[in-house]
Amino acid sequence: MKRDVRILLLGEPKVGKTSLIMSLVGEEFPEHVPLRAEEITIPADVTPEKVPTHIVDYSETEQTDEVLKDEIIKIKTKWIPLVNGEAEKGNKVPIILVGNKSDLRSGSSMETILPIMNQFSEIETCVECSAKNLKNISELFYYAQKAVLHPTAPLYDPEDKQKSCFGNPLAPQALDDVKTVVWKNTSDGVQDNGLTLNGFLFLNTLFIQRGRHETTWTILRKFGYDDTLELTDDYLYPQLRVPVGCSTELNHLGHQFLQRLFEKYDEDKDSALSPSELKNLFCAFPYMPWGAEVYTAVPTTDEGYISYRGYLCQWTLSAYLDIHRCLEYLGYLGYPILTEQESQTAAVTVTRAKEVDLEKGQTQRSVFLCKVIGPRGTGKTAFLQAFVGRSVNKGNSSSAFSPYTINTVQVSNQEKYLILYEVDVETEVLKASDASCDVACLMYDTSDPHSFDYCASIYKQHYMESNIPCVLVASKADLPEVKQLHGMTPAEFCYKHRLPPPLPFSSLSLDSTSKNIYTKLAWAAMYPHLNGSDMSNTSFWLRVALGSAVVAVLGFALYRAFARQK
Repeated sequence: MKRDVRILLLGEPKVGKTSLIMSLVGEEFPEHVPLRAEEITIPADVTPEKVPTHIVDYSETEQTDEVLKDEIIKIKTKWIPLVNGEAEKGNKVPIILVGNKSDLRSGSSMETILPIMNQFSEIETCVECSAKNLKNISELFYYAQKAVLHPTAPLYDPEDKQKSCFGNPLAPQALDDVKTVVWKNTSDGVQDNGLTLNGFLFLNTLFIQRGRHETTWTILRKFGYDDTLELTDDYLYPQLRVPVGCSTELNHLGHQFLQRLFEKYDEDKDSALSPSELKNLFCAFPYMPWGAEVYTAVPTTDEGYISYRGYLCQWTLSAYLDIHRCLEYLGYLGYPILTEQESQTAAVTVTRAKEVDLEKGQTQRSVFLCKVIGPRGTGKTAFLQAFVGRSVNKGNSSSAFSPYTINTVQVSNQEKYLILYEVDVETEVLKASDASCDVACLMYDTSDPHSFDYCASIYKQHYMESNIPCVLVASKADLPEVKQLHGMTPAEFCYKHRLPPPLPFSSLSLDSTSKNIYTKLAWAAMYPHLNGSDMSNTSFWLRVALGSAVVAVLGFALYRAFARQK
């Protein structure tokens, strides 16, 4: 809602504009009327809407008096075009027609005015008044204030008699009072003891026709809409502070809301969203939030539809990569209204800093980012697509695929989300921002003798002195292995730098060995403290496989056995 109102009085000379202002302020007809009144500001606490109101006078000199008929012609040909001549529909300034000096005329001029009101949708109402006997003076300015705060034009088009605003149900406390009225006037306005869309439209049309614009605006503003029927930035983008080193995830409240949403729009109950069902889910959006790339980023059904797991994966990816856009999406879906939460931030958890996780040797995160790095032609895209259960057709261009894939993995009987991001490298120099992640997957082609050298270089540049765990993957394991033109073999390199030995991968045969790579990546991301320089490759994977608690027990048992032998 606007924070202040500015009312400009326009009209031919000597119609009484200045007298109206003076009568309002002085509560009596002025004996001496200046050519133009100074700007008047009415404090918020004395206005019905509790909004400060500024009244501005306008004077046009050297004009003769005109009769009422000429005045009406000028309204159509001069004043309304002057105010709204270039404005588009929906952006016009609201207008109040004022017939002053009603004390000098018997009868009403409304019959002459109504055709003009029907012709110009921006005319909110017409008021006949008299500055001399103070008739309808305060009402005039109240209606002007109301026209600014609760305008009719965005809600109601007199040409087709339809309301064109957001079609959601009224607040529950108001439904009982209006169901009977709607039921009596519409054949399909009430269904299952609630209002249908047609019933809601009829009700608000009735409100508007009876001058109750504020009722409709109260509903709209509750749903976050501004005066131009656009959702406000305060509603769509609630403040959320994410400190450096922290990440953002959907919490149980967010998942519950998204689950109910999925169940509502999965009309055929096949646990998947077809393109038409997905379109219906996002029908309230001004644009389609998920593009074609979503079908390569998440798990899908055999028919190529977004599965329930894929649906949650995409939301998780959105919350992790761009939380403010994710909050915007939840806003369009009505999250704070439907869940009765203060804002969409109630659906989000900001994790603690990664440094704290390293210090404590454990993490509360459920989403981890893995950068897949390697020279072009290594098979990174195939590795990403295999993670979501798809193979890459040789005829497709890599540009057809999303650089991200996301899926769930089991770590210590807990379901975690792992995001794979394919780093597109053109040179041997990798920016620090491209290297930053929870775990790095350095991939080389076993059939290309120059491939491993790149991975070794990247490791030394970015990961050798960092706390980011690294896992090496030897791709195209189905092809004959060639000697890598590096100072040492990949296995020797890993042994020297206390890394796990390279893991073989082939996109042609996704056996348990290949699939287990993704679990190991998630393990390494979840327990980065186990990948320190003092960890040998064998003990690292022993800890990864058994968990630190089991390793502690095992270590104590080995110590006792060794002590007995001594």
